[in-house]
Amino acid sequence: NFPVGGRVMAGRSVEVLLHHMCGCASSQNVWEASFAKSILRQSKRKNWQPSPAQEAVMHRIVRGLFEDPECVVLEDDE
Repeated sequence: NFPVGGRVMAGRSVEVLLHHMCGCASSQNVWEASFAKSILRQSKRKNWQPSPAQEAVMHRIVRGLFEDPECVVLEDDE
């Protein structure tokens, strides 16, 4: 866990989750894109914090970004 100017999530702060929500806003999954856009709009409010349910969804969506089974890791042949 690490603090970045706000509450600490399980390994990710709200700020880090919001950073990744920017990428999720252009997701091909219409619901996820809509959710991300809504969260980004709400986050502009002074002292805004996500509800526990919103946080859980944010974590799930961001986790999905890093668990893409189609992601291929290229290795150096040196």
